[in-house]
Amino acid sequence: MNLTNLFKIAVRALANNKLRGFLTMLGIIIGVASVITMLAIGQGSKKSIQAEISEMGSNMIMIQPGGDMRGGVRQSADDMETLKLKDYEDIVNETRYVSAVSPSVNSSGQVIYGANNTPTTVYGISPDYMEIRRYKVQDGDMFTEQDINTAAKVCVVGKTVVDNLFPNGENPVGKIIRFQKLPFRIVGVLESKGYNSMGMDQDDLILAPYTTVQKKILAITHLQGITCSALKEEYTEQAIDEITEILRRNHKLKDTDEDDFTIRSQQELSSMLTSTTDMMTVLLAAVAGISLVVGGIGIMNIMYVSVTERTREIGLRMSIGAKGIDILAQFLIESVLISVTGGLIGVFLGVGSSLLINIVAHFPIYIQPWSVLLSFLVCTATGIFFGWYPAKKAAQLDPIEAIRYE
Repeated sequence: MNLTNLFKIAVRALANNKLRGFLTMLGIIIGVASVITMLAIGQGSKKSIQAEISEMGSNMIMIQPGGDMRGGVRQSADDMETLKLKDYEDIVNETRYVSAVSPSVNSSGQVIYGANNTPTTVYGISPDYMEIRRYKVQDGDMFTEQDINTAAKVCVVGKTVVDNLFPNGENPVGKIIRFQKLPFRIVGVLESKGYNSMGMDQDDLILAPYTTVQKKILAITHLQGITCSALKEEYTEQAIDEITEILRRNHKLKDTDEDDFTIRSQQELSSMLTSTTDMMTVLLAAVAGISLVVGGIGIMNIMYVSVTERTREIGLRMSIGAKGIDILAQFLIESVLISVTGGLIGVFLGVGSSLLINIVAHFPIYIQPWSVLLSFLVCTATGIFFGWYPAKKAAQLDPIEAIRYE
């Protein structure tokens, strides 16, 4: 018996029991749709995190003072004064793998304009900070190196600060605001970046020359941090090695001494968050994949019922010349048809539900072609695996006994 006839017989058999066939497919449909949806959500979260880290500067390196041990008690890094301006200058002049460097000092408090005020943070930085953190000036200009040299009382403000201090839509450029009684002239407004993945408002800040914040707000000579960016993301490790060597030399640390500073890179954060999302995606896909196993068991169960119901038919076919391989192929085709049809419906349902989640819940999704293909291949394999044994049982029936079966 040729394959075309076997296919027609299988389709006819399924058409005679449409409801039973659909209910059998349901497990496969739910399984495939769940796997595609879960993978789309997981990959969407991963892409979203990577995009946000890239927006912050994927090659960014942050240097902070290290906590020191005093009397057996580890001090807070905020209390340490190990980073100096010389460290910043040497990193600028001596490194080959660092493209931009900015000192960092900050102070939190109320900023006031007229009758309006809002709590925020003033960050003392250099113009290179804009390149490192991917900030852009929307209105006005960035302060200059001359402003840093003269410790000028000028600043660039974020969109949240503008909205709170100028609720009537007034142009803030050129206006004088006060932070801890110190007047600052606004020279520019930053382009909005919104909230990051940690829920922090990236627009609630004021940027000012680091010399101004150091001398006129904090009254300190040391730095609270140094922010750098590597030439490229792949050069981050080389840049960190260079910075470590310079800082250990400047701080006169012996080979046996621990670093009195801490260096963190966005690459570390990216790797950690990516591995976490990957693990959650695999977990979600594994849970959803259980539905495929349940659906496969349903196929096996129905095929057993089908073999039992059609025992006499099998006997008649074998008595007129059908071979065991023909009977095996017939029932195997039926089980594969159930799983493949269910898989196709599941693919459409999975893609549709993923898009619906994105539209309704605004959750980031990313449907990878391999996840759709993998789900489809798995459901096909499921049909073959769980349909094989009932089909083999049918092929091994004795024709005489099968004809006598009531």
